[in-house]
Amino acid sequence: MSASPVVLILGSGPRVGTAVAEKFDSNGYKVTVASRHGTGGKTAEGFLSLKADLSNPDSIPALFDAVKAEFGTAPSVVVYNAASLTSPPDKDSLFSISAESVGSDLNVNTISPYVAAQQAVKEWDTLPKDTKKTFIYTGNILNVSIMPMPMFLNLGMGKSASAFWIGLADTLYSARGFRFFYADERNPDGKSKGMAVDGAAHGEFYAQLADHVDNVPWHATFVKEKGYVHFK
Repeated sequence: MSASPVVLILGSGPRVGTAVAEKFDSNGYKVTVASRHGTGGKTAEGFLSLKADLSNPDSIPALFDAVKAEFGTAPSVVVYNAASLTSPPDKDSLFSISAESVGSDLNVNTISPYVAAQQAVKEWDTLPKDTKKTFIYTGNILNVSIMPMPMFLNLGMGKSASAFWIGLADTLYSARGFRFFYADERNPDGKSKGMAVDGAAHGEFYAQLADHVDNVPWHATFVKEKGYVHFK
Protein backbone atom coordinates (compact mmCIF):
# COMPACT_ATOMS: atom_id res chain seq x y z
CA MET A 1 0.00 0.00 0.00
CA SER A 2 1.42 3.37 -1.04
CA ALA A 3 1.23 6.24 1.43
CA SER A 4 2.27 8.66 -1.30
CA PRO A 5 -0.18 10.20 -3.78
CA VAL A 6 -0.19 8.74 -7.27
CA VAL A 7 -0.28 10.47 -10.65
CA LEU A 8 -1.22 8.72 -13.90
CA ILE A 9 0.06 10.41 -17.05
CA LEU A 10 -1.60 9.22 -20.26
CA GLY A 11 0.54 10.07 -23.27
CA SER A 12 4.02 10.62 -21.91
CA GLY A 13 5.85 12.44 -24.69
CA PRO A 14 9.46 13.67 -24.52
CA ARG A 15 8.60 17.27 -23.62
CA VAL A 16 5.42 17.82 -21.64
CA GLY A 17 4.86 14.26 -20.44
CA THR A 18 8.44 13.77 -19.29
CA ALA A 19 8.62 17.15 -17.54
CA VAL A 20 5.28 16.61 -15.78
CA ALA A 21 6.38 13.16 -14.59
CA GLU A 22 9.65 14.53 -13.23
CA LYS A 23 7.93 17.40 -11.44
CA PHE A 24 5.36 15.20 -9.73
CA ASP A 25 8.09 12.73 -8.78
CA SER A 26 10.04 15.56 -7.13
CA ASN A 27 6.87 16.51 -5.24
CA GLY A 28 6.62 13.04 -3.70
CA TYR A 29 4.16 11.37 -6.05
CA LYS A 30 4.37 7.81 -7.27
CA VAL A 31 4.36 8.16 -11.05
CA THR A 32 2.80 6.02 -13.77
CA VAL A 33 3.39 6.88 -17.42
CA ALA A 34 1.31 5.25 -20.15
CA SER A 35 2.18 5.39 -23.84
CA ARG A 36 2.56 3.32 -26.98
CA HIS A 37 6.13 2.60 -25.88
CA GLY A 38 5.27 1.42 -22.37
CA THR A 39 7.06 -1.68 -21.14
CA GLY A 40 5.00 -2.94 -18.22
CA GLY A 41 8.04 -2.47 -15.99
CA LYS A 42 9.90 0.50 -14.53
CA THR A 43 11.68 3.34 -16.26
CA ALA A 44 15.21 4.40 -15.36
CA GLU A 45 13.62 7.02 -13.08
CA GLY A 46 11.57 4.37 -11.29
CA PHE A 47 8.24 5.26 -12.88
CA LEU A 48 5.74 2.52 -13.65
CA SER A 49 5.59 2.27 -17.46
CA LEU A 50 2.38 0.97 -19.04
CA LYS A 51 1.70 0.22 -22.69
CA ALA A 52 -1.36 2.12 -23.86
CA ASP A 53 -3.31 2.36 -27.08
CA LEU A 54 -5.20 5.61 -26.55
CA SER A 55 -6.97 5.23 -29.87
CA ASN A 56 -8.95 2.47 -28.12
CA PRO A 57 -11.07 3.96 -25.30
CA ASP A 58 -11.92 0.47 -24.03
CA SER A 59 -8.27 0.03 -22.98
CA ILE A 60 -8.41 2.83 -20.40
CA PRO A 61 -9.92 1.02 -17.37
CA ALA A 62 -7.14 -1.59 -17.41
CA LEU A 63 -4.57 1.19 -16.91
CA PHE A 64 -6.30 2.26 -13.70
CA ASP A 65 -6.39 -1.36 -12.57
CA ALA A 66 -2.63 -1.65 -13.18
CA VAL A 67 -1.97 1.47 -11.11
CA LYS A 68 -3.99 0.10 -8.20
CA ALA A 69 -2.27 -3.26 -8.45
CA GLU A 70 1.15 -1.61 -8.29
CA PHE A 71 0.56 1.04 -5.64
CA GLY A 72 -2.50 -0.20 -3.75
CA THR A 73 -4.42 2.98 -4.44
CA ALA A 74 -6.00 4.87 -7.32
CA PRO A 75 -4.33 7.93 -8.86
CA SER A 76 -5.51 11.20 -7.32
CA VAL A 77 -4.13 13.10 -10.30
CA VAL A 78 -4.74 12.08 -13.92
CA VAL A 79 -3.01 13.95 -16.74
CA TYR A 80 -4.14 13.40 -20.33
CA ASN A 81 -1.35 14.45 -22.63
CA ALA A 82 -2.06 12.58 -25.87
CA ALA A 83 -3.19 14.14 -29.15
CA SER A 84 -3.72 13.04 -32.73
CA LEU A 85 -4.36 14.64 -36.10
CA THR A 86 -4.55 13.50 -39.71
CA SER A 87 -3.17 15.61 -42.53
CA PRO A 88 -5.57 15.92 -45.48
CA PRO A 89 -4.62 13.90 -48.59
CA ASP A 90 -5.32 17.12 -50.48
CA LYS A 91 -3.60 19.77 -48.37
CA ASP A 92 -6.02 22.44 -49.57
CA SER A 93 -9.21 20.43 -49.05
CA LEU A 94 -10.77 20.20 -45.60
CA PHE A 95 -13.14 17.45 -46.68
CA SER A 96 -10.48 15.21 -48.16
CA ILE A 97 -9.96 13.84 -44.63
CA SER A 98 -11.97 10.64 -44.33
CA ALA A 99 -14.69 10.14 -41.74
CA GLU A 100 -12.74 7.13 -40.49
CA SER A 101 -9.73 9.35 -39.75
CA VAL A 102 -11.94 11.88 -38.00
CA GLY A 103 -13.34 9.13 -35.79
CA SER A 104 -9.94 7.64 -35.01
CA ASP A 105 -8.48 11.00 -34.01
CA LEU A 106 -11.55 11.85 -31.94
CA ASN A 107 -10.95 8.66 -29.97
CA VAL A 108 -7.54 9.96 -28.96
CA ASN A 109 -8.47 13.62 -28.52
CA THR A 110 -11.90 13.32 -26.89
CA ILE A 111 -13.31 9.85 -26.20
CA SER A 112 -10.32 8.30 -24.43
CA PRO A 113 -9.81 11.32 -22.14
CA TYR A 114 -13.54 11.25 -21.38
CA VAL A 115 -13.29 7.58 -20.41
CA ALA A 116 -10.20 8.37 -18.33
CA ALA A 117 -12.11 11.09 -16.48
CA GLN A 118 -15.09 8.75 -16.07
CA GLN A 119 -12.79 6.14 -14.54
CA ALA A 120 -11.04 8.73 -12.37
CA VAL A 121 -14.30 9.94 -10.81
CA LYS A 122 -15.25 6.35 -10.04
CA GLU A 123 -11.91 5.72 -8.34
CA TRP A 124 -11.77 9.05 -6.52
CA ASP A 125 -14.75 8.01 -4.42
CA THR A 126 -12.47 5.35 -2.91
CA LEU A 127 -9.87 7.90 -1.78
CA PRO A 128 -9.97 9.89 1.49
CA LYS A 129 -12.25 12.92 1.25
CA ASP A 130 -9.44 15.34 2.09
CA THR A 131 -7.36 14.13 -0.87
CA LYS A 132 -7.24 16.65 -3.71
CA LYS A 133 -8.47 15.00 -6.90
CA THR A 134 -7.47 16.50 -10.23
CA PHE A 135 -7.88 15.78 -13.94
CA ILE A 136 -5.68 17.82 -16.30
CA TYR A 137 -6.04 17.79 -20.08
CA THR A 138 -3.24 19.25 -22.18
CA GLY A 139 -5.08 21.60 -24.50
CA ASN A 140 -4.17 24.39 -26.87
CA ILE A 141 -5.76 27.51 -28.36
CA LEU A 142 -7.91 25.61 -30.88
CA ASN A 143 -10.94 25.52 -28.59
CA VAL A 144 -11.27 29.31 -28.91
CA SER A 145 -9.46 30.17 -32.15
CA ILE A 146 -10.03 28.83 -35.65
CA MET A 147 -6.78 28.48 -37.56
CA PRO A 148 -7.62 28.40 -41.30
CA MET A 149 -5.61 25.29 -42.11
CA PRO A 150 -7.30 21.99 -43.06
CA MET A 151 -4.67 19.95 -41.21
CA PHE A 152 -6.02 21.23 -37.88
CA LEU A 153 -9.52 19.83 -38.47
CA ASN A 154 -9.37 16.69 -36.31
CA LEU A 155 -7.22 18.25 -33.61
CA GLY A 156 -9.42 21.33 -33.34
CA MET A 157 -12.61 19.27 -33.25
CA GLY A 158 -11.18 17.12 -30.48
CA LYS A 159 -9.84 19.98 -28.38
CA SER A 160 -13.09 21.93 -28.69
CA ALA A 161 -15.24 18.96 -27.71
CA SER A 162 -13.00 18.08 -24.79
CA ALA A 163 -12.95 21.67 -23.54
CA PHE A 164 -16.74 21.56 -23.29
CA TRP A 165 -17.02 18.39 -21.23
CA ILE A 166 -14.07 19.39 -19.04
CA GLY A 167 -15.72 22.72 -18.27
CA LEU A 168 -19.02 20.99 -17.56
CA ALA A 169 -17.35 18.40 -15.32
CA ASP A 170 -15.53 21.05 -13.32
CA THR A 171 -18.75 23.01 -12.88
CA LEU A 172 -20.63 19.96 -11.64
CA TYR A 173 -17.94 18.27 -9.54
CA SER A 174 -15.77 21.03 -8.08
CA ALA A 175 -17.96 21.26 -4.97
CA ARG A 176 -16.90 17.67 -4.21
CA GLY A 177 -13.23 18.61 -4.45
CA PHE A 178 -12.85 17.15 -7.94
CA ARG A 179 -11.19 19.64 -10.29
CA PHE A 180 -11.00 19.38 -14.08
CA PHE A 181 -8.68 21.60 -16.11
CA TYR A 182 -8.13 22.33 -19.80
CA ALA A 183 -4.54 23.60 -19.66
CA ASP A 184 -3.26 25.79 -22.49
CA GLU A 185 0.20 27.38 -22.50
CA ARG A 186 0.27 30.77 -24.24
CA ASN A 187 2.82 33.39 -25.13
CA PRO A 188 2.70 36.49 -22.88
CA ASP A 189 0.60 38.29 -25.52
CA GLY A 190 -1.96 35.50 -25.44
CA LYS A 191 -1.03 34.00 -28.78
CA SER A 192 -0.60 30.27 -29.32
CA LYS A 193 2.68 28.61 -28.39
CA GLY A 194 2.24 26.21 -31.27
CA MET A 195 5.00 23.61 -31.26
CA ALA A 196 7.16 25.74 -28.94
CA VAL A 197 5.45 24.58 -25.74
CA ASP A 198 7.70 24.43 -22.69
CA GLY A 199 7.77 21.11 -20.86
CA ALA A 200 9.11 22.47 -17.57
CA ALA A 201 6.47 25.22 -17.56
CA HIS A 202 3.79 22.57 -17.88
CA GLY A 203 5.29 20.61 -15.01
CA GLU A 204 5.29 23.63 -12.71
CA PHE A 205 1.76 24.68 -13.64
CA TYR A 206 0.29 21.19 -13.47
CA ALA A 207 1.72 20.75 -9.98
CA GLN A 208 0.00 24.00 -8.96
CA LEU A 209 -3.27 22.80 -10.46
CA ALA A 210 -3.01 19.55 -8.50
CA ASP A 211 -2.78 21.60 -5.29
CA HIS A 212 -5.98 23.49 -6.21
CA VAL A 213 -4.31 26.83 -5.49
CA ASP A 214 -5.34 30.36 -6.47
CA ASN A 215 -8.82 29.34 -7.61
CA VAL A 216 -7.71 28.78 -11.21
CA PRO A 217 -10.74 28.22 -13.50
CA TRP A 218 -11.20 25.11 -15.62
CA HIS A 219 -10.00 26.97 -18.74
CA ALA A 220 -6.48 27.23 -17.38
CA THR A 221 -4.50 29.39 -19.79
CA PHE A 222 -0.98 29.97 -18.50
CA VAL A 223 2.32 31.65 -19.27
CA LYS A 224 5.76 30.37 -18.37
CA GLU A 225 6.99 31.74 -15.02
CA LYS A 226 3.67 33.52 -14.46
CA GLY A 227 1.18 30.70 -14.05
CA TYR A 228 -2.48 31.31 -14.77
CA VAL A 229 -3.19 34.33 -16.95
CA HIS A 230 -6.70 35.19 -18.13
CA PHE A 231 -6.95 36.02 -21.82
CA LYS A 232 -10.10 37.40 -23.43
